[in-house]
Amino acid sequence: MKFEKTGYETIKADLNRLDEVMKSHGLVREAQWDYERVTYDRKFEIKEGTFYLRVFGYAAEGDVGSHDAVIQLMTPLLGKHYYPHGVEYGEGEDFPNHLVTKCEAILADVKKEIAHFAE
Repeated sequence: MKFEKTGYETIKADLNRLDEVMKSHGLVREAQWDYERVTYDRKFEIKEGTFYLRVFGYAAEGDVGSHDAVIQLMTPLLGKHYYPHGVEYGEGEDFPNHLVTKCEAILADVKKEIAHFAE
């Protein structure tokens, strides 16, 4: 599920400050990066299954590996995990309303904090 109209596609921010804000909202980067891309994940294990809120980004400037990059964020996604196949984001998936509402609130809070230092 795509979270359209969040405005994330217009946000560019310093990687290190972005890492701090995302982590404070439970979105972790961990080993999910390469020198040009990042993925922030928050895992939800609820009775309806395991879901991931994901915020992707890429280095508009600099290098992720050197911790010196400006990250262009992309449209956030919510996906359901199916073992052993992976995460599905498709239209045919059923996403609980309470989870969607919680993810929208998280994304709004993150965006509000990032606005203080985003380009």
